[in-house]
Amino acid sequence: MILDQLVVPVVLAPLAGGPSTPQLAAAVGNAGGLGFLAAGYLTAVTLAERLGQTRALTTAPIGVNVFVPGAPATPAPVSAYAATLAGDARDAGVELGTPRFEDDDWAAKIDLLAADPAPVVSFTFGCPDTGVIARLQDAGSEVWVTVTRPAEALEAAAAGADVLVAQGAEAGGHRSSFRDDPAGDLTDGIGLLSLLQLLSACADLPLVAAGGIITGAGIAAVLAAGAAAAQLGTAFLRCPEAGTAQAHRQAVAGPAPTAMTRAFTGRIARGIRNRFLDEHSAGAPAAYPEIHHLTAPLRQAARAAGNPDLVNLWAGQTHELSRERPAAELVRELADQARASASQAASRLASGGSGEAAELL
Repeated sequence: MILDQLVVPVVLAPLAGGPSTPQLAAAVGNAGGLGFLAAGYLTAVTLAERLGQTRALTTAPIGVNVFVPGAPATPAPVSAYAATLAGDARDAGVELGTPRFEDDDWAAKIDLLAADPAPVVSFTFGCPDTGVIARLQDAGSEVWVTVTRPAEALEAAAAGADVLVAQGAEAGGHRSSFRDDPAGDLTDGIGLLSLLQLLSACADLPLVAAGGIITGAGIAAVLAAGAAAAQLGTAFLRCPEAGTAQAHRQAVAGPAPTAMTRAFTGRIARGIRNRFLDEHSAGAPAAYPEIHHLTAPLRQAARAAGNPDLVNLWAGQTHELSRERPAAELVRELADQARASASQAASRLASGGSGEAAELL
């Protein structure tokens, strides 16, 4: 099990859509954690190139995260939503993209990873069937499945997953729910601490905790709650090795609140609130990747212009605690902080606490 081999129980979140780079994955791996490459939005050919680049930078184990394709959306809500974005596109001087369904080069990526296996292959947006999981395992990969609730964990365990990545509602970026219910409440999500307890009770698989973890104390807390490792994403967005856009870096460093939205991609995701999120979240349908393609030119133009009001500023709830550090240095600092926090907690438990806490114990 790769988790047992890690010097530091830190897993880099995949960070699809720009921040993920071979340099970032390699730096985390070289520091003793597990680096991940995001396959989302890439062709299989580009993924193969990035795998080669990463392997040239590290001999440490690496993981690859793959999006599980969903089903095409109903066209009418997408068209109605597109009409509400016309003013934003006009102001940005671009035309909206053509909404379309595609499977993110799914079959070609599975073929690639079966022929040229990575130590870990993880999945987001669903659980692959038992045949895909067995094929990757036979090639030598561990298969991790990201889940957001107990029912998904049971489905992944039954399909043969080796590890569950427990994504709490605090997490930045896309929710990894298997099905994005169009009628679902944007605020309906299970927090990480609750999720870890629920999954520990229903599935006998190692857990990797994800969502709002950005300090060593946070790492120590999820380890105490039963996780084998902590997966951090927002914590690494400001690292020089990350491909994070400048407007995104600046927003992550600030104190602005986050919210869930479908406005940018048609799938529920947590990002820092800006004008686009506030104005369009209520009308955005559950339609991924159609909405992703619709808004892509708008977001690209905004990033190029440094305009944070039209960019998907994915970030977890603790983003303002992020720091600008080289990735390897950050991993080492987090490990030291986690050890110190765990030691303090053990001392308090051993002494029975103090004051009122001692009486409660």
